Amino acid sequence: MTAMWLGGFFASGPVQTALVVGGLVAVVTGIVGVFTVVRGLSFAGHALADLGAVGGSAAFLIGVSQVAGFVVAGLVAAACMEIIGLRRLQGREVATGIVFGFGLGLTSLFLYLDTVSGRSSNATVSVLFGSLFAIDRSSLPVIIVLAVLALVLVMLAYRWLLTTSLGEELAVARGVPVRLAGIMFLLALALSVELSSMSIGATLSTALLIGPAATALRLTRHFGRAIIVAASFGLGCTWVGCLISYESYYWTGGMSWPVSFCIVMLVFLGYLVVRLGTYLARRHPRTPAEAVA
Repeated sequence: MTAMWLGGFFASGPVQTALVVGGLVAVVTGIVGVFTVVRGLSFAGHALADLGAVGGSAAFLIGVSQVAGFVVAGLVAAACMEIIGLRRLQGREVATGIVFGFGLGLTSLFLYLDTVSGRSSNATVSVLFGSLFAIDRSSLPVIIVLAVLALVLVMLAYRWLLTTSLGEELAVARGVPVRLAGIMFLLALALSVELSSMSIGATLSTALLIGPAATALRLTRHFGRAIIVAASFGLGCTWVGCLISYESYYWTGGMSWPVSFCIVMLVFLGYLVVRLGTYLARRHPRTPAEAVA
């Protein structure tokens, strides 16, 4: 019975696409997310998701690929952040909030126009909350290329990013091209956030970016291990989330749970368990005799 059920799960075309796209996005966001958390740039991830939604909603309105809409908007937003300066944006909380609020306002306008024009009745759900099961298989080659490009950017700047994460003054003293490293990382961050937005929605995208990375960094302070743990945890949550969403159709009498919710729920529960475990470990440290045993 289990084999037949799993056979139906893996034989489904939308499920196959969801597993490939979701797996790629989870690995990319897990790796990029560790650098994001360590460098204190969670703010940038949220901003890129908010502004990327403008492109995603506009793509529906003008009838072009949603992938193109998210990615182009994300890259433009990343370029603007680099020109203005991330630290300066963070320091200007009021102005930054107004600009990003305006971005969300544009998103709501485009989604409204999408709905009233009849171009897409599902645009709002797709842009804000996403659905891996609804991704067109024809988008797969582009998504793979973008995911690989994000990973290549991180790999090329890996040592620079490690050094700058310890402190910009140290990085400058060691001859690290800090500006170039920052640009390369911001591009990788933009790509990963927009791919995540397209997969689980702009509203939930940073959960996959920050959640696995924050969980991994609570389990280990070794950078390389944290990257492996974050990518593995994100991948596991994504694939199991797809399975739960698929199976929930039978639990709820034909009302499947949204796959994006299932993934984010698993990420949250995993982080909660790890955080609780580390808290209890600090409250009740083992004695030397227990450690040896």
